[in-house]
Amino acid sequence: MPPRDAHAEHATGSRALRRGGWERARARLAATAAGHESPETLEELGLAAWWLDDAPTVFDSRERAYALYRERGDARGAARVALWLVWDSLAFRGDSAVASGWLERARRLLADHRESPEYGWLLIREGEVALFRGHRPESAVTFANEAAALGRRVGDTSVEFTALALEGLARVSTGDLAGGMRRLDEASIAATSGEMKELHAVGVVCCWQIFACERVRDYDRAAQWCERVQEFTRRWQFRPLSAVCRTQYAGVLIWRGEWARAEEELRVSARELELVRPGIAGHALVRLGELRLRQGMLDDAERLFTQAGTSTASRVGLAAVLLERGNAAEAAATLERAALDVGDEEATLRAGALELLARAHAMLGDSQAAQRHLDELERLAARLNTPALMGSAAFARGIVASARGAWTDAARAFESAIERFERSGAPFEVARARTELARTYAALGRAESAEREARLSAGAMQKLRAAPESPKRGEALTPRQREILRFICQGMSNAEIATRLRLSDHTVKRHVANLLLRLDLPSRAAAAAYAVREQLV
Repeated sequence: MPPRDAHAEHATGSRALRRGGWERARARLAATAAGHESPETLEELGLAAWWLDDAPTVFDSRERAYALYRERGDARGAARVALWLVWDSLAFRGDSAVASGWLERARRLLADHRESPEYGWLLIREGEVALFRGHRPESAVTFANEAAALGRRVGDTSVEFTALALEGLARVSTGDLAGGMRRLDEASIAATSGEMKELHAVGVVCCWQIFACERVRDYDRAAQWCERVQEFTRRWQFRPLSAVCRTQYAGVLIWRGEWARAEEELRVSARELELVRPGIAGHALVRLGELRLRQGMLDDAERLFTQAGTSTASRVGLAAVLLERGNAAEAAATLERAALDVGDEEATLRAGALELLARAHAMLGDSQAAQRHLDELERLAARLNTPALMGSAAFARGIVASARGAWTDAARAFESAIERFERSGAPFEVARARTELARTYAALGRAESAEREARLSAGAMQKLRAAPESPKRGEALTPRQREILRFICQGMSNAEIATRLRLSDHTVKRHVANLLLRLDLPSRAAAAAYAVREQLV
C-alpha cells in the first residue's frame, strides 16, 4: 500500500498533466514512481515526458508500465501502452520492426476486448499503417469507419474524431476531395474547440487536416489551419506538434515565394526533429530539398533528398533533380518505381510523380508514355479542381505539346498554367511557366511576346533569389555552347543532344555544365529564359 504522501504527489502530477504543466507533471510523477512504482504512474510519466521530447524517459516509463500491466493481468492497460510504443519506435528511433512487434502485441492483447477505447486506438493505428506505409487508403477508410463507430458506442470522442480525421485524409488521398474535407473539417473543429479529451489526438487531427490540404495543393486552406494550429501549440506548449507544423507551414511559404521565412522555419524544425524525433525528421529535409531545387542548388537538393530516406516525396524530389540536370531516362525510371510503390488507390500522392513522368517521357521522345501520364494527371486535376493542381496539369500539357512541336497548343497550355498559378499565389511556378511560354513564342516567331515573357520570368526569379543577376551580353559563348543552348531551349535532354551532335552523353553533360558556369546560371530552365531574353535563339 503506497503512503498517503505518494497518493498526494501522484494526484498533483496528474493535475499538472491535465493542465499542460509538462515539467511539473514529470517531476511529480517521477518522484511518485521512485517511491512507489505503479503502471498508472509510469504511464502518466511517459506521457509527460513525451510532451517534453524526453525520449529516454518515454521508453523507460512506458516499457516498465507495460510490464507491470502484464503482471497485473490488465490486458487493456498493457495494450494501451503498447500502442504508444508503436508510435514512439517510429518517431524517436525510426525502428519499423520494433513498431511492428508492439502493434502485434496490442492486437493479441485486445482480441477479447473489442468494445473498448483501446480497441478503437488499435483500429486507428491499423488504418495509419495501411495509409502511410501500405498506400492502401481504401483499407484505411474501413479501419477508420469501424473505429469511429466504436468511439461513438463507448463514448470516447478522442477515438471518434481521430478516426473521422483519418477517414477524411484517406478519402482525400483517393481523390474524394469533398467527402474527405467534410470529415476533416468536422474533426478539426471538434479538436480545436475542446470536444476531444486527449491533447495528443488534437495534434494528430490538426496535422492530418494540413497534410490533406497539401496533398491537393490547396495552400490557402493549409495556411488557415497552420495559423490556427500554431496558436494552439503556443497555448499548450505542444512541442512535438509545433515542430511538425512548422515544417508544414514552410511548405506553404515555399509555394507563396516567401523563401527566407520558409528557410528559417525549416532550419528550426529540422534541428528540433533530428535531435529528438529523427524518425520523422525526413519531412523537414524533403521540404528543404524542395526549396533548394527551386533555388537551383541541385547538389544541395540531392543531398537533402537522399538524407531524407526512401519516402515517396524524397524519391520524387531526386527524380526532379535528375530531370533538371537533363537525365530524363534515370528520372523516368525513378518515378516509375515510386508510382508503382504508391499504386493506383492513392491518387493525390501520385500527382507530383505524374507531372514529372509526363515531362521526362516528353524529353525522351516517348509521346505515348508522356500522354498516358498526362491523361491521368488531368483526370485527377479535374476531379480535385484546385487551381494549383490544374496549373500543374496545364504546365505538363504544354511540355508534352512542345516536345512534339505543337507550338500553338503548347502556348495555350502555358498561358492556362500561368493564369492558374497566379490564382493560387505561386510566383515560382508562374515564372517557370513564363520561361516555357517565352521559348514557345520564340518557336512561333512571336519575338516581342517571347522577350516580354522572358523578361517577366527573369524579374520574378531574381525577386525570389532563385537565380543571380543575368550575365551581360558581352560574355560571349562559343559556337558549340550556342548550339547546345538552342537545343536546351527546344526542351531536348542530354541524350537527345548527344544523338543530334554525334557526341557522347558525358561530353554533352560537360558542355551543359560549362555553359551554365559560363552564364552563372543555376539550371537549364534559367539558361533557356536567358537565351530568349537576350535573343540568342
